[in-house]
Amino acid sequence: MTEATDILAVPHELTAREFELAARRLADDLTYGMDASRFVGSGIDYAQSRGFVYGDSVRDIDWRVTARTGRVHVKEYESTKRVPVFIVADTSGSMAHASTRLSKHDLAVWIGAVLALVAIHRRSPVAVLSGGDRQIPIAPTMSRGAVWRQVESLRSPGLTEVTRLAAAADRIDALAPHTSLVFVISDLHSPDAETSIKRLGQRHDCVVLQLRDPSEGRRLRGGFLRASEAETGVAFVAGSGTIVRGVGHNPVQFSASGVDHVVLSTNGPILAPLRRIISVHARGWRAAR
Repeated sequence: MTEATDILAVPHELTAREFELAARRLADDLTYGMDASRFVGSGIDYAQSRGFVYGDSVRDIDWRVTARTGRVHVKEYESTKRVPVFIVADTSGSMAHASTRLSKHDLAVWIGAVLALVAIHRRSPVAVLSGGDRQIPIAPTMSRGAVWRQVESLRSPGLTEVTRLAAAADRIDALAPHTSLVFVISDLHSPDAETSIKRLGQRHDCVVLQLRDPSEGRRLRGGFLRASEAETGVAFVAGSGTIVRGVGHNPVQFSASGVDHVVLSTNGPILAPLRRIISVHARGWRAAR
């Protein structure tokens, strides 16, 4: 996986097998060299040592404490509780916009697939949701097959889908009983998404990956453009020199709410930002006490 997105293919132009193999390679490249030993193991953690009683296994003897105290002690363990990982990939109409080979939707699919694979590798249950109209089961699962079916349902772009980003965030907030790690991958062309995401961030570890196309926010070089907003359907006419902006270009203030906000371009680097995110939020794949 290089620093740029130029090696990534358009997801829906690949066969299911090609897409899965490529996503696995990306996940391996993304986590190469990162210490995964803390995340892969028996699923139990050491809690304490206590005195040996009849029925204890000799395999659990804590030899260091036994030698120090002169009395036989055994180790006690407790099962780890894996933090669920929710990945919301926006599939609404504005995400299909593209002035480069990859659209925002294409990049969202790749990022969502890679994050899902990394989470499964680190033994966290995963749920992949749509930020558009697509209905996908929300219950996190450790089944790679079930997770991959969720990812597969996102591969095709939705040119006419309405954004449901706020509704997806509200569903997670209502249904997740414990603190979870939530990734929102979107261009944020949704006027009510910011409020819902901030509310989500009050209870959960939340990361927003805002995707932008290089053409967004630039001035038209000449002539007139008649168009409509993909999310709302509102028609408009833009003249020469007009800066075409979407809702997602309005300033967002996530930092005060504790939400990690990263802006990624469809033709820019993605490896370094994703590695940083995984490093900073690594305990989201770790046990939560």
